[in-house]
Amino acid sequence: MSKVPDLCELTLADASRALDSGDVSTRELSSAYLDRIERLDHHVNAVIEINPDALDLARTLDDERGRGETRGPLHGIPILLKDNIDTGDRMSTTAGSLALAGSIAPEDAFVVKRLRQAGTLILGKTNLSEWANMRSSRSTTGWSSRGGQTANAFDPTRSPGGSSAGSGVAVAMGMCAAALGTETDGSVVIPASMNSLVGIKPTVGLVSRTGIIPISHTQDTAGPIARTVEDAALTLSAMIGLDLQDTRAIDAGALSNALSVLEPTALRGTRVGVDRTLGGANEGVDAIIDQAIAALRDCGAEIVDGLELRAHKEVASYEDLVFYYELKAGLNAYLKRLAPHSPMRTIDDLIDFNTANAERTMPHFGQEHFIAAQATGSLQNPDYLKALSICKAMAGRDGIDAALAEHRLDVLFAATIGPAWPIDLVNSDQRSPCSSTPAAVAGYPHITVPGGFVDGLPVGVSFYAGHLSDARVIQYAYAFEQQTQARRVPPLAR
Repeated sequence: MSKVPDLCELTLADASRALDSGDVSTRELSSAYLDRIERLDHHVNAVIEINPDALDLARTLDDERGRGETRGPLHGIPILLKDNIDTGDRMSTTAGSLALAGSIAPEDAFVVKRLRQAGTLILGKTNLSEWANMRSSRSTTGWSSRGGQTANAFDPTRSPGGSSAGSGVAVAMGMCAAALGTETDGSVVIPASMNSLVGIKPTVGLVSRTGIIPISHTQDTAGPIARTVEDAALTLSAMIGLDLQDTRAIDAGALSNALSVLEPTALRGTRVGVDRTLGGANEGVDAIIDQAIAALRDCGAEIVDGLELRAHKEVASYEDLVFYYELKAGLNAYLKRLAPHSPMRTIDDLIDFNTANAERTMPHFGQEHFIAAQATGSLQNPDYLKALSICKAMAGRDGIDAALAEHRLDVLFAATIGPAWPIDLVNSDQRSPCSSTPAAVAGYPHITVPGGFVDGLPVGVSFYAGHLSDARVIQYAYAFEQQTQARRVPPLAR
């Protein structure tokens, strides 16, 4: 039997090379990941479902490789998907909700089709904050009624970050080569930051949303979580594709080529604006930013420090209103696709189910967001359109775009979020300030990279810029990563 590499340190790129050389097979690699899930997942509760066909799929991919039919660098690479991404197989897609327990999607999400075409092996699904943290205003991140509570890979008493909690924790624990999360505002970059990983939230529309349980059609996107920038970029490259069913789809196939070669000198001669809007909340985080600035200068970047973006603090009430309108419309449309086999046809049915099964579905928090969404009107409502317009202007034109132009910047830089807070199912999350909002609301790219540690807990740093600046932002993050090498393996994973 071939020797399976150390899964704690194995990058996707290394796995691809090992498969190409014949040092390991996809079946052996998949078996090793499945064994690791069985041995370690009880510590963190990251994986909600295993693909019952995983090893059969692995054998097929090995056979293809044996015939010289390798599809690319992701051929035979085992990954996990957040459980709000449809798979048209024997796995269910539930958003962590008992209301959708056993729900089988009619077909793969478009992004899953892209990944399967690239030869990836879908190993299973990961737990998440139920309904991607959009059921209750006082939810506990990483908890779902179907999957229970996911824990941080570095300290199981602390939050894993959300809502792509299981995806981040599974990658950190070496249970897959990479994982997919989804983000509306922070749900890829936060779990990546809080588990010492790389997470990419791409420009909205670059990756299809068809077949992903929605919150906001103006902000939702899938994104990769991985150990390295190279791994995340390889995964994102396979995810990109023009989906004519997605009304906000962007034809940016050339971007895949731009991600194929990453340059460690990419920051040389750049102007980096340091966004300090949320600074001062934690001395340890501020120290990490100061150290990161020194590293950026060592990479050849010129620093413009002390910037502040209004959108961090002022857009929240408008964003919530946008979410309520878009959540109702999006969920109703998604549930309609499940008919006639699903008893859940509208958001009203979900609310009724939760109420009737409150002991199981709402033992710790309620469904305030669902009820607020239910009360909204159509997407032509003037209040919704006004809130949406304010959001986009404040975060985009008057926020990120204005800062980049005024200070002649190439990119903005900030702490992603502070260290993980204790899990508290009684009082709910005591969240740290997070830098995700401007890029999330504007629909612009955002990447987080490991930046350092505070009391043994990971803290990531963020790069974000304007519309379709994905390749440039990823290049800067790669250069920073190569300079700093701040990622660590969680002790639990050893």
